[in-house]
Amino acid sequence: MCLETQVLIIGGGVTGTGLARDLALRGVQSILVEKKDLNAGASGANHGLLHSGGRYVASDPETAAECRKEGDILKQVAAGCIEDTGGLFVAVEGDDEKYIADFPHLCSRSGIPVRALDPSEAREFEPALNSKIIAVYEVEDASIDPFKLNLENMDHAQALGSRLLRHTEVMAFDRNRKRIQRVRLRNTKTGEDILVEPEQVVNAAGAWARKVAAFAGAPIDMIYSKGSLLITDTRLTTRVVNRLRPASDGDILVPGGTVSLLGTTSIRINSPDDIRPTVEEINAITDYGSAMVPALQKTRFIRAYSGVRPLIGTQSGQGDRSVRRSFALFDHIQDGLENFVTITGGKLTTYRYMAEKTADLVCSRLGVSAPCVTRTEPLPSSETSQWTEPGRAPREWIKNKNPEDIILCECEMVPRSVIDSIITSLRDKDDSVDLRAIGLRSRIGKGLCQGAFCGIRITAYMFDEGELNADEGLINLREFLNGRWKGIRPVLWGASLIQEELQEAIHCGLFGLEL
Repeated sequence: MCLETQVLIIGGGVTGTGLARDLALRGVQSILVEKKDLNAGASGANHGLLHSGGRYVASDPETAAECRKEGDILKQVAAGCIEDTGGLFVAVEGDDEKYIADFPHLCSRSGIPVRALDPSEAREFEPALNSKIIAVYEVEDASIDPFKLNLENMDHAQALGSRLLRHTEVMAFDRNRKRIQRVRLRNTKTGEDILVEPEQVVNAAGAWARKVAAFAGAPIDMIYSKGSLLITDTRLTTRVVNRLRPASDGDILVPGGTVSLLGTTSIRINSPDDIRPTVEEINAITDYGSAMVPALQKTRFIRAYSGVRPLIGTQSGQGDRSVRRSFALFDHIQDGLENFVTITGGKLTTYRYMAEKTADLVCSRLGVSAPCVTRTEPLPSSETSQWTEPGRAPREWIKNKNPEDIILCECEMVPRSVIDSIITSLRDKDDSVDLRAIGLRSRIGKGLCQGAFCGIRITAYMFDEGELNADEGLINLREFLNGRWKGIRPVLWGASLIQEELQEAIHCGLFGLEL
């Protein structure tokens, strides 16, 4: 297969999909390729925090200001993906009193609204807070659904003529003097080779941007910082809770629908591939987090997960947290390339601005003068993205009152009609259907059983509907459950351990699934 396009975008994170949408709104055609599926990297492995900027006011004031500005924009144009929770920065006994006193000034320096609260007042509306907190400041943090955000960006881009190729990996660039003439791709599911002849190539591969740039002979200095997080079985607070100190481990608790997400760590790694949380990380996160919210010592954790921060620069003697969190846009002119661009680094909160600046550069090379409109153009909701929202599936199921629409995922109350809707949406776009793709676009596998029961039910249903044959079903189920196991293993104690013993008996004893 040989394709032509104005812009080839490499990477299906939120920066890549945001760029596809930005370009499409300017009338520029693009193809986005992703070696796995959307949100496979850091865009799907973060704490879902829409930053007020307060976390970076001391270490990186420029990024703090960027977060504040972009957070305000996203609350207007992507309101359907955001819960405007508000946030607190809390200090406990022993925290640095100078940092506590300086915090309002540091926020003002970056234009971040902040208000001091009496600790007793804060505990009235957040009773889970430690009774020994000594200072509290209120900021404009919020919670954002990265899966819904990414899907809506890609769906809108596709509706405007862009194309998505999932499970498609870059194998090589054919370079002629100062230009990349062809990009050689391979479908990782079918083995099919694909050639793309683009006018411009954008490397938005996140933590894999260095590898992609190396294919083009364009070196990038990058370090990899792994961050691990935990998901609780219930929502512990209504607001985001941050530790009032310089960024460290276990100092953010973010409400996400019906649960809370606790993180994070910062561990240097050599490669972004095959990362997973460790028991040591989980213990450290829990210990640090419980200083803010003591209930974390006794709460049940559903799972843990890890993402990789692609940090631009070289090793710092002060640790990876001292490396700036701003993004980097490389035009690669110094590498002798006229049609290759890399965008990497940054935050989920600043993805739209990253896409805007990248699109400005690409459009200037294409001779396109259309301006960016994503600052004001609302992000449309889509059929594909709606099912990532907690509680949406059961509400629609109750409203429809169809006795034949059986529940396939009991933890998250996902009925058969939702699975049908997602399968139809993927088929309409000529996409492959598998259990992981459905999980990305819905709430299946995200409840207490972590896919132990719904994985079997949905696989059986897909087999009955002719979407899978027997061998495909077992392969799908094994891959899906292995993905969940990576996150379950580090939190196996108490009720989780008991439930996992039952799951092992079912999966290994009944289905012969040695995971």
